[in-house]
Amino acid sequence: MPTVSVGRDRLFAALGRSYTQEEFEDLCFSFGIELDDVTTEKAIISKEKHLEEEKPTAEDEIIYKIEVPANRYDLLCLEGLAQALRIFSGQEKIPRYTVAKISKESMHKMHVKKETSLIRPFVVCAVLRGITFDEASYNSFIDLQDKLHQNICRKRTLVAIGTHDLDTLQGPFTYEALPPQEINFVPLKQVKNFRADELMEFYKSDLKLKKFLHIIENSSVFPVIYDRNRTVLSLPPIINGAHSAITLKTKNVFIECTATDLTKAKIVLNTMVTTFATYCERKFEVEPVEVISFDGSSSVYPDLSEYNMEVPLSYITGSIGVPLEVDEVTNLLKRMQLDAENSGSGQNISVSVPPTRSDILHPCDVMEDVAIAYGYNNIPRRKLSSLKPLPLNQLSDLIRSEIAMNGFTEVLTWILCSKKENFEMLNRKDDKSTAVIIGNPRSSDFEVVRTSLMPGMLKTVGHNKDHPKPIKIYEVGDVVLLDEKKDVGASNHRLLAALYCGANSGFELIHCLVDRIMEVMGAPFVSVPDNSGYYIEPSDEPEFLLGRQAKIIYKGRRIGIFGIVHPEVLNNFDIPDPCSFLELNIEYFL
Repeated sequence: MPTVSVGRDRLFAALGRSYTQEEFEDLCFSFGIELDDVTTEKAIISKEKHLEEEKPTAEDEIIYKIEVPANRYDLLCLEGLAQALRIFSGQEKIPRYTVAKISKESMHKMHVKKETSLIRPFVVCAVLRGITFDEASYNSFIDLQDKLHQNICRKRTLVAIGTHDLDTLQGPFTYEALPPQEINFVPLKQVKNFRADELMEFYKSDLKLKKFLHIIENSSVFPVIYDRNRTVLSLPPIINGAHSAITLKTKNVFIECTATDLTKAKIVLNTMVTTFATYCERKFEVEPVEVISFDGSSSVYPDLSEYNMEVPLSYITGSIGVPLEVDEVTNLLKRMQLDAENSGSGQNISVSVPPTRSDILHPCDVMEDVAIAYGYNNIPRRKLSSLKPLPLNQLSDLIRSEIAMNGFTEVLTWILCSKKENFEMLNRKDDKSTAVIIGNPRSSDFEVVRTSLMPGMLKTVGHNKDHPKPIKIYEVGDVVLLDEKKDVGASNHRLLAALYCGANSGFELIHCLVDRIMEVMGAPFVSVPDNSGYYIEPSDEPEFLLGRQAKIIYKGRRIGIFGIVHPEVLNNFDIPDPCSFLELNIEYFL
């Protein structure tokens, strides 16, 4: 999830009071976010440069790193975070965002050319009029753009944000797509004039911008935004022009978002303007811009209207499991920035979703906010009468308890492993008929779905060979085998595995564990093979020593194997001590 770094003192000033670290952690937990780390600016810089961290001094600014939900774009900067916490704490009412009432003739206009449909077809715009920046709010304004670019904008592939000093420009504006040889301008933080194709080469050595070049560099046309005087505002999604760069003295900000996804562009624009409209001369008011398409149609942005949603009270209370009255639910929702009221019938709640809460899409989102505001810790724990565990899981838990009482420690290993670990390192041959192969694995460590619990257990011992001996571990988990009878072509099997590693092999202890498991499962040992109990027979599996291994036969079917692990296998997993291993399919006991 995204992490937002904010200065502690500035955050507390915005919240109107100071908190101890414990108090602030409790506030974050109650609101559904988390204080991830407490550090300083010096420590962050030292970590980035791989320098030895200096001890913090009293003068160092304390930085809070706060983890927020990935779909809460309104919390990605201090302004949005502080406002949300103030409303949650009851210090502030939900703000009402408005679009300035000006005629279409007076609006700035953005004309979209047809060629933009070849590369980046959408653009939305707005103006923050009479804004006042200080250094902290200016940095926050820039940082929010970076956070949005990394998050909802998907590294600028879906949306790219451009912000400009409106007083340096003259409308109307045009959004065009031209061959790169025809685009010339001075980019941000440069003094030299570049042609767009030259700029692509120039930024290939730029650590920050080179990762965005692939979005447009192979296109025959590049998107570009001009003002009336053919001054370049930006070459999205790469860089803005130096001419319209915003500064601390900027009073009127023109915001444009070009995109391949119009819905996300609207969300990004709304997030930018609602978050920083608090610094405008007319608080929470945004000036609209008319976007005129090449086909003559036009739209006015931003759209800051609230949309209403009817949510049944019974759905909210039933899902949370707490009986709540309508007034209680509406008050809880108001703490989460959702204006709500009784719809009149007493059975439904009418919820007004503001432009800041783009994450509210369905009634379940409203229900979740009620649960957060009520407090998850305040919801009584109860077991649903209709909820019954699967017999296989019940059996697994009983077996876990029994083996733990025999002095074994449970481990959990990856269900994915490498082909080498699953076959070659166990002296097994891949017959191509047992293992499920992972398509396009991200790592050679996760190439197949395990067909045995043995690789993970041996790997665990190999990584803990310095642990005091003996090592006694077990695992109850699933393996997957190819199965033509299943519609998905494979089936799960629940296995039990146990391993002993010490100065000697411990074969007799593993044998005793087999007898104990079969005893508690009500399977008696029979000396003469029949279907009333279990017996063991010699086996010849390559992962075990010949003559020191046996297969377990229960009611005429082989259900498992145990024995002393072959020295070659131990060497493959870098295990210096002898081991004995048991593997048993517990599904046969159901």
